[in-house]
Amino acid sequence: MVSNFPKVPRAIMNAYRDESSIEMQIFEGNLPDNLQGHIFIVAPVGTVSSKGLPDKNGNTFMNGDGMIYRLDFDQKGKVSLKRKIAKSPDYWADKVTHDNNNKLLKFRNYGLVRFSDLLGFRNELNTAFLPIKFSGDTHERLLVTYDAGRPYEIDTETLEAVTPIGEMKEWEALLDQPPYPFKPILSTAHPAFDPHKSEMFTVNYSRSLPNILGIDRILDVFNKKLDETSRGTDQERYKIALALLKKIIFESNLWTNNFANLMRWDGVNSLQKWQLINLNGSPVKIRQSIHQIGVTQDYVVLMDTAFATGIEQVISNFPEIPLIKELARFIPSPDTMLYIVERNKLQENEEKVVAHKVKIPREAAHFLVDYENPNNKITLHIAHICAWDIAEWLRDEDQSVYNNETVPHELFGMHPGQMDIGFMGRYVIDVNSEKPKIIESQNILKKHDPCTWGPGLYTYLDRLPSSGMTPSNLDNIYWVSLGLWKELTTQFMYEQYNKYKYREVPLAEFLELAKQGKPACLYRLHTSSMTIEDYYEFPEGYMVFSPQFVPKRGREESSTNGYIVCIVFTPERDEIWIFDAENLNQNPLCKLYHPQLNLGLSLHTAWLQNISPRQANYNIPVKQDYQEAVEKLLNFIEDDHLIFLSPPEKGQLKQEIKDLFEKDVYPRF
Repeated sequence: MVSNFPKVPRAIMNAYRDESSIEMQIFEGNLPDNLQGHIFIVAPVGTVSSKGLPDKNGNTFMNGDGMIYRLDFDQKGKVSLKRKIAKSPDYWADKVTHDNNNKLLKFRNYGLVRFSDLLGFRNELNTAFLPIKFSGDTHERLLVTYDAGRPYEIDTETLEAVTPIGEMKEWEALLDQPPYPFKPILSTAHPAFDPHKSEMFTVNYSRSLPNILGIDRILDVFNKKLDETSRGTDQERYKIALALLKKIIFESNLWTNNFANLMRWDGVNSLQKWQLINLNGSPVKIRQSIHQIGVTQDYVVLMDTAFATGIEQVISNFPEIPLIKELARFIPSPDTMLYIVERNKLQENEEKVVAHKVKIPREAAHFLVDYENPNNKITLHIAHICAWDIAEWLRDEDQSVYNNETVPHELFGMHPGQMDIGFMGRYVIDVNSEKPKIIESQNILKKHDPCTWGPGLYTYLDRLPSSGMTPSNLDNIYWVSLGLWKELTTQFMYEQYNKYKYREVPLAEFLELAKQGKPACLYRLHTSSMTIEDYYEFPEGYMVFSPQFVPKRGREESSTNGYIVCIVFTPERDEIWIFDAENLNQNPLCKLYHPQLNLGLSLHTAWLQNISPRQANYNIPVKQDYQEAVEKLLNFIEDDHLIFLSPPEKGQLKQEIKDLFEKDVYPRF
């Protein structure tokens, strides 16, 4: 039976872990002669357990080792692709413990995070990049990032992960019990770099358990459920999970641990940090995540984004305690909270800095800021992902909102669709008083059918190739939208958003539109007029991700004088399409393919004009970074915290941990 609605391209659900290099095939159009430089793409490609995607257990495909891909346009008429998994120390620990199958040490998937009962969190390095070039650098450097870990610098030629930014002791953990060697760290996938002042900014924050779940209901859950017996599940695993969960909840700092630290780095020395506080002196509390920050000439802008990742992912995914899974469910806020920090207040002799709070209606995950802030006025560009929970994914219990049809099993792990049309916003924020205010917004908040169904990923001319400097203002931004899909419209999301605060399209009308489908789009937003001046609708059954602006070689530097290169998932396969940035509405100039090209769902990219072997001296020695935490973990095991283990079992466990680091982790670096 032939369906009468567009189907989500199944190519999006598969990914290989193959690290071999390939030469792309041009199967349509011609490669532009003045296409230059190197595009870096990163995407999750499953774990050592799943050996690629999809995950047989249906976990979100956003949980997985980051595969770094580099498209090279430095040979006329050819495009080569190099790829390498970003292998931090915890990657090697994951691989070894998976092979050894020690239940206390091996890592498991818990939603968006991967976690070991005794070793801690994986830093999967699968989300985004940040090009950096400090005043003393001879070449551009590149960081790869993840929301739940430290950023890592990679060698742009070999693609090897070289060093984290900041020693482990420079970062504060989300929780401190047990004393994990691989600290649970919450950071941002989008740190910001200012080439004008040669400074990079990132963030390190935490959210206490009452902040995450609400103190009353979490106390009620544990009072009633922690001592119940397992419902036919693995008894040993249940006892381990229960004992460690109690320790996390009642003995760790998670109960009171609310902080948000702004961190600054000069590319050479240790990180500097300041705790963010409100005007009344209380600590800033992040409700969701700081997925992105931005930097202007005089300010750092942080956004509490509608995307949650952290300890609630661990708590809500204990299969042995199903009620906790329900109560730990996190619903994004329909409003966006910004925190604005004055850069001149970041003094070395101060430990805290005031973050001015600004509330913007409608949720968001990504934003951009103009570098210049004349008269202390910040211009902000936002894609509003209205009624869209992008931290969720389709599971085997999900049903379609249409006649309770079961969601196709091959889509388990894909994120659900949005439940309303999105908006593009531009806001001018006046920071001349203690309480910044939005002075321009309503007349420059726009929706566009079909372009703003599921917006969120962007690209633009972020650096001038001639100088490496950030443009003063953003006059054109290229965005891609996911489209609207019947298969991704679930009963669960319908119930979550049926009373959505800012609903634009009535629910009945929305459901009819989703049944018919809306195309994925690539479009150019002119920021001062807030008009979509050019766009391309992708064919039915196609999705587009990871747009990247590439300036044309030898031409005037402008925000439209370049190419847009993006990943396109078709009903049959993964492809790379190249558009003329000045004329999106025409067909792509060139399409690339290879039988061995099978990417995970990539979101973000970076472009470098040149690559070279890493020459920076900054490096964090691995053993120095981890050994103190390893010793604390060994003492923790010895001090009768794991009461379900006999003395010989404790001795064996300690030896396994020593061997893991001394024989399998440290020698890799």
